[in-house]
Amino acid sequence: MIKRRAVFLDRDGILNAAIVRNGKPHPPSSVAQVEIPAGVADGLIQLRNLGFLLIGVTNQPDVARGTTPRETVDAINGYLKSKLPLDEICVCFHDDADGCSCRKPNPGLILNTAERHEINLAASYMVGDRWKDIEAGRKTGCNTVWVDYGYSEMFKTGLPDYICKSPAEAFQWIISRGLSMNQAVNNLKVKIFADGADKAGMLEMYGKPYIKGLTTNPTLMRKAGIADYRAFANEILAEIKDKPLSFEVFSDDFAEMERQALEIASWGDNVYVKIPITNTKQETCYALVKRLAARKVKLNVTAIMTLSQVRDVVAALDLNVPSYVSVFAGRIADTGRDPMPLMAAAVEILKVAPAAELIWASPRELLNIFQADAIGCQVITVTNDILKKLSLVGYDLDAYSLDTVKMFRDDAVAAAFKL
Repeated sequence: MIKRRAVFLDRDGILNAAIVRNGKPHPPSSVAQVEIPAGVADGLIQLRNLGFLLIGVTNQPDVARGTTPRETVDAINGYLKSKLPLDEICVCFHDDADGCSCRKPNPGLILNTAERHEINLAASYMVGDRWKDIEAGRKTGCNTVWVDYGYSEMFKTGLPDYICKSPAEAFQWIISRGLSMNQAVNNLKVKIFADGADKAGMLEMYGKPYIKGLTTNPTLMRKAGIADYRAFANEILAEIKDKPLSFEVFSDDFAEMERQALEIASWGDNVYVKIPITNTKQETCYALVKRLAARKVKLNVTAIMTLSQVRDVVAALDLNVPSYVSVFAGRIADTGRDPMPLMAAAVEILKVAPAAELIWASPRELLNIFQADAIGCQVITVTNDILKKLSLVGYDLDAYSLDTVKMFRDDAVAAAFKL
């Protein structure tokens, strides 16, 4: 499983300004004292757009010492989460005498969070203003960034990967290192559509600027436990109004398909109706496509696997009505055939239909996105499991090799294998 990247963030001194007394940082004593440093909110938004999880990890020992109520810590954390795009703030309330594993410089907060969110620690960052933050990051294999405010305390660990003077500067350094994925995606001409049926996942993908449209199908909806097709569609369309969204008919009878298609098309201007290339009797859909196209229904003709099917669909379309011709390149590859020549030929066939776009459907790996782009395919539909791999674009192969070795070792240890 491909794991996500994260930026772990100390709270006092990074997410909010610390209260410095006698050269030593202290937390604010109330929400009224909270000040978010310049550039923090904008920097976190940029990191979020690069696909990083944003997780606060903070020691708050004054709770154990009885000098600060837990409710005060929770209130400050709640305020920060309302102002900043944070996924979570994880807190250790212990003091040194408690001997816990979660109090930094111990790595427990980071390790527990990484396991819960399936985080690739080697591709992640720890940003802090004290040596304990940096040591906790080093112990977990994270890249470490120290914001040096000149506190009057000794630095008791090895050097961090980067030293700077402000959280904003720290974030910009991470952003500069994480741009390879965004640069690669921004250079693509092929449009990436997210394929799924989980509402939360679809809305998350909709919010990403590189996702240009969304698709779903009855199989994905069934796996997601959707029981009411119309209600689900209306919920999604209430949130997604400015990107194309494809919903599929599910009848095996062409007359009923037509009725369903006309209803689905009425749900919104951004709706495309998915029509299978044949029904289960292998009767072709071309007459239905022609009738619907004549009524200016935006179509997504799906489950195509041959060039003859592509030609016949294009012949049935209204050349001036936006439509998609969806060729299942991944399923073609499943049969041992290279889909690239067929997809390249399909690109040529669609040139006679300026309003129609070719979809590379059912991709099997991240590389398919770049293959689709290389041949001039206009759209590729991608599931969330492949989209999660976008963070690996341009990833150093030596580092990836080490990640793999560590994964094998960790699994062997967890399994308690013996010879």
